[in-house]
Amino acid sequence: MARPRPDTRRAPAPAAKPARNLAAYLRRSGAVAPSVLLNAQSALRHQDATLAELLLGNGAMSPDAMAAAQAGYLGVPLFDPSRHSPDPAGVHALGPATCLRMAILPARLPGGRPCLVVARPERLATQRAALPDRWRDAPVIIATEAAIQDRVAAIARNTLTAAASARVPESESCRNWGKAPGRRIALTLAGLVLCLALTLAFPVQVFTALVLWASFTLLVAGLHKSAAVLAFLTTPRRRPGLPPPPAGKLPRVSVLVPLFRERDVATVLVERLSRLTYPKALLDVVLVLEEADDLTREVLEDATLPPWMRVVVVPDGHPRTKPRAMNYALDFCRGDIIGIWDAEDAPAPDQVDRIAARFLTAPDDVVCLQGVLDYYNPRQTWLARCFTVEYATWFRVMMPGMARLGFAIPLGGTTLFFRRDALERLGGWDAHNVTEDADLGFRLARHGYRTEMIATTTGEEANCHLWPWVRQRSRWLKGYMVTWMVHMRRPGLLWRQIGPWRFLGMQTHFITALSQFLLAPLLWSFWLIPLGLWHPLETFLPREILWTMGKLFLGIEILTLGAALIAVRGRDHRHLVPWLPAMHLYFPLGCIAAYKALWELVAAPFYWDKTAHGLSLPLRGRGLLLQALDRPGIELEPGHERL
Repeated sequence: MARPRPDTRRAPAPAAKPARNLAAYLRRSGAVAPSVLLNAQSALRHQDATLAELLLGNGAMSPDAMAAAQAGYLGVPLFDPSRHSPDPAGVHALGPATCLRMAILPARLPGGRPCLVVARPERLATQRAALPDRWRDAPVIIATEAAIQDRVAAIARNTLTAAASARVPESESCRNWGKAPGRRIALTLAGLVLCLALTLAFPVQVFTALVLWASFTLLVAGLHKSAAVLAFLTTPRRRPGLPPPPAGKLPRVSVLVPLFRERDVATVLVERLSRLTYPKALLDVVLVLEEADDLTREVLEDATLPPWMRVVVVPDGHPRTKPRAMNYALDFCRGDIIGIWDAEDAPAPDQVDRIAARFLTAPDDVVCLQGVLDYYNPRQTWLARCFTVEYATWFRVMMPGMARLGFAIPLGGTTLFFRRDALERLGGWDAHNVTEDADLGFRLARHGYRTEMIATTTGEEANCHLWPWVRQRSRWLKGYMVTWMVHMRRPGLLWRQIGPWRFLGMQTHFITALSQFLLAPLLWSFWLIPLGLWHPLETFLPREILWTMGKLFLGIEILTLGAALIAVRGRDHRHLVPWLPAMHLYFPLGCIAAYKALWELVAAPFYWDKTAHGLSLPLRGRGLLLQALDRPGIELEPGHERL
């Protein structure tokens, strides 16, 4: 029987007198400059990180060098795939998610004895307590985190891929909507035929019923909007300043950045995120790529990623959506706080500092912080200007007002930060819901959690071309439809979980929003009255009532413009005030999107109509992308020039 080959990849033998700790070993071996080591040890007092994590995050040591140093200090071998065989049964016994999160890999030594391959040996004492007895006393092998996670992902590929699509309980997911598509389409067609028959038989009555419903929802929407605006106006204003000093050790923060076919913004994103001021040792930016997306992977291969930024590749599967990708990547994250940015985002440099400071002082039931979204290219087209007005109204007036009223709020898809333990208890995101953010906002409320708005802004790229805007808005509206249907499966249970007030707020928001988009053409008919033209309802209703309904319609239009005026009155947005009348041409585009969404709800409920990013970048060559933001062609809003 052949004797095993000697391990040529063992770390250098430790000195005769063992070092007291890793810092002493590194100082003695000269692996790190004494000044760098001293600064790292000083930072340990106010950062929830180990010395190894600090040195890796700051780029003072490479992962391979750190693994060798830890192995040398502990007197244990480095991972050698030819001698240390990964144990698939052990991975599934511990759970692939646990192995990824702890960065541990069950393996076997040449004689068959079990061992643990670890990347964070300084945290192993705490981790062992959560492991089965078989692994608590297993000898340790050292490897890099990337090597361990790659092997766990390969071993448990099918398990992790299936889990990413079904983390949310089926009772709170829309994934069963995809069953029996033929029956769904047949029932829909039958319903359309019935509606058409009723309309042909009783045209005036059907028209009257629809107009009355549209008018009722318009009134409810006006009351909802008025309450939110008044709540916003009566909220004490706080001047934005520096984030408060932390009340404890700063937490580790992981931020997911899903990318899919992002040729034009991927490398610009790296440049933008490099401006973050949060301690890099505590920052873990995960670029989430789809396995089938060779384009983005090729772009990132040409970019030099900092040590606090890494790539996680999601195995191809169904559905190919942003929430599914984030579900998969969640287990790879290191942080206790999980955030989300989009591909084109430019967050404020101190954004993570503010998030961490608030979570350190927030009550335990506040598990989500929602930042403000803004656009950095509002001058590009009239559509971009109107989109910026709409976003300013929603994020700067309506959402804060709704939160102050105590309503559950549908979250935005980015600049979101969660306490990781709560997010995992909820099952992450519904992989099949194309507005996973709005859905998650209400699932948080159903389980007794709260969301707070926080005064930090992320710049995004306004969708500045007509058809891409319609496609994006149709996805949002389809997701709204799906979200409402999922949560209203058992309305009694929903009532008990979120209470009457939040239940009312949900209905007034979702039902009125969807009704107004779908029935808006009927409301536009009221413009006939002030013009002195005949209105179809005159055969059923007195003209005085029609005038009252017309005044209601006009009053809500004035209220909408008033809320927009409040939102854009600040120094950075007041240049948009002259464009407020253009909102009358902007909102009708939502009708087109609503009917597209209604058709897709039946024909393709999980289809993710992807938004193209990078449309505001004047240069397309990858070699020029890092200079793109400083070249003529992008008109940035005042205060956004730093982007």
